[in-house]
Amino acid sequence: MQNFGEKVNFIWSIADLIRDTFKRGKYQDVILPFTVLRRLECVLQPTKVEVLEAYDHYKNKLDNLDSFLCKKSGFAFYNSAPYDFQKLLDDPKHLAANLKLYINSFSANMREVLEKFDFPNTIDKLEQSELLFLVTERFKNIDLHPDKVSNLEMGYIFEELIRKFNEALDENPGEHFTFWNFCSNGM
Repeated sequence: MQNFGEKVNFIWSIADLIRDTFKRGKYQDVILPFTVLRRLECVLQPTKVEVLEAYDHYKNKLDNLDSFLCKKSGFAFYNSAPYDFQKLLDDPKHLAANLKLYINSFSANMREVLEKFDFPNTIDKLEQSELLFLVTERFKNIDLHPDKVSNLEMGYIFEELIRKFNEALDENPGEHFTFWNFCSNGM
């Protein structure tokens, strides 16, 4: 996927997977948090091993690991779970539980952002509908690494997705939380 439109269309195509389970107005409950989660994974990927090693070594030795692990990640956030989308998919039987653990293993500041999506309920609904694996797999296949997608382009992608959701609902896209809030966190 070389251009902006291809990336947006790829992400938006996930709506086809969830169409019979989620109403059109609820597509964003799946697509937005997975887009954010995939971007976070791609951003943290280069320092993931170093963060995991530091976490394993110091988790019982330091009272507050946050600033230490943020320094290791190179960002104002981190994830201390040994998962990425591929590892989550490698254990389909425990995908929902492991995905929730992965989300809960982000630093508190990023968990606060992710909690706004009510992601655990979406995960449960996807699992009950036997769509969780398919959706996770689809998102695994888009490279949102900052080397491939700049913060500016990621912001435009997120805004275009929100525009598409709001177009279906006849709402004003300016009234919603946008990806620019994430970009200001150093992503």
